[in-house]
Amino acid sequence: MPATNKAVFLDRDGVLNKEIGTYVWEPDKFIVLDGVPESLAQLKQAGYYLIVVTNQAGIAKGLYSPADVQACHAKLQAACGNLLDALYFAPAHPSVSESLLRKPDSLMLEKAIARFQLDPAQCWLVGDRYRDIEASNKAGVRGILVDDSEVVDYQPRVADLRAATHMILSEATASTATFR
Repeated sequence: MPATNKAVFLDRDGVLNKEIGTYVWEPDKFIVLDGVPESLAQLKQAGYYLIVVTNQAGIAKGLYSPADVQACHAKLQAACGNLLDALYFAPAHPSVSESLLRKPDSLMLEKAIARFQLDPAQCWLVGDRYRDIEASNKAGVRGILVDDSEVVDYQPRVADLRAATHMILSEATASTATFR
């Protein structure tokens, strides 16, 4: 039986929470961005699984622990009404260890695709780095780049998760209308 489930994969720092220019691992410095809870609620209402996929190289560098990441994720879940279906993180860093989990590789996405029986053609990834888009391409998932300081020629490019949500829901509505 073919997969019919759909999801929005979400990078964390810079998409869901404020990017502070260094590793975000302390819950008191973990600030959920404006509009994130509302955007996630809209996506969930439209039938999307919501899956966080985040590189957390500070673990490999010994700066913080997986428990610190999980504490930030608990704060994120609480702020967003527990709407997130899964939170994956890659603890590796190329200077310390290799990992196919770490974006730009796609193993975090592939694990979720298998776990939730997702149809990659109905999925999106919203990220703020080109490596996020590379991971989405490898997994056959459409990517949306949230505007950041990286200078890359990639479209679609939007200001924030609110704009990405609008784009995803607009396209979903247009696709539904086409099939009627």
